[in-house]
Amino acid sequence: MTGRRWTEWGVSLPSLAWLTLFFVIPTIIVFGIAFHAPSADGGYAPGFTMETWKAVVRTPYKEIVWRTIWISAVTTFLCVVLSLPCAYSIARLPTKWRAAVAGLIMLPFWTSFIVRVFAWRTLLNPEGFLQHILIVLGVADANTTLNYNSGAILVVSVYSFLPFAIMPIYTAAEKFDFSLMEAARDLGARSFFAFRRIFLPGVRRGVVSAILMVFIPAIGSYVIPDLVGGKNSELIGNKIYQRTFPDRNLPHASALSAVMGFSVLVPLACVAWWLKRQDAREAKRLAEATARKMAGGAA
Repeated sequence: MTGRRWTEWGVSLPSLAWLTLFFVIPTIIVFGIAFHAPSADGGYAPGFTMETWKAVVRTPYKEIVWRTIWISAVTTFLCVVLSLPCAYSIARLPTKWRAAVAGLIMLPFWTSFIVRVFAWRTLLNPEGFLQHILIVLGVADANTTLNYNSGAILVVSVYSFLPFAIMPIYTAAEKFDFSLMEAARDLGARSFFAFRRIFLPGVRRGVVSAILMVFIPAIGSYVIPDLVGGKNSELIGNKIYQRTFPDRNLPHASALSAVMGFSVLVPLACVAWWLKRQDAREAKRLAEATARKMAGGAA
């Protein structure tokens, strides 16, 4: 093994060991617990069984799983759509203002996540000033419920996860060559066309990172639906909590966690495949362009 390979292994080994110890091994343990029966003390009984998985299949979780997926997907979509113009605008600011604006975006993280969600619960309360404003404007009436529904979960989720989408896109936009946009406009392209065909492909990896950083925590969220969602707006995270603590059924909770994990790994695998395919196309395009240039020079 060459010195360069030893250096690469030396740099990667701490991260690999950390992920193995605190991610891979716990994931295997959780998956293994799902093949046991629950015990009376809240743990799991010895012996292999498929009864836990049969119970998960028999239980009507279809509505909860579908609600979890669509809320997570819509949250991710809205966060990315809102983040693109925001990250673009920050990257276009003078250098001395970029760090200040990025810091203001991260300012809510100085407050506890639960405190922020509870503040939204107070804000959306039927007696809160937001509902009074909507009533005055004629948008809502006294019987309108802003809290305890899927819409409330969606609003609070977008608010909570929006910085996770802005920062990776801003990081990619900061390295983007904006002279390409100016050249496109000089050649007659409209602003939106230049944004869609030049800027978006240029920050592709930042957008992909934003999608993953929003979708993964959104699909496992249980604090937000617990505080502003109500019983009819439970997500899969709430069921995992219920099976773990009130019901003390650890194998059932482990099986639900495995299902949620697979629902995250599938889009991750699709994104990795798409990125690999896009990189291969880009490399092929550059190679063809180089070959044409060399052939033209030789001629």
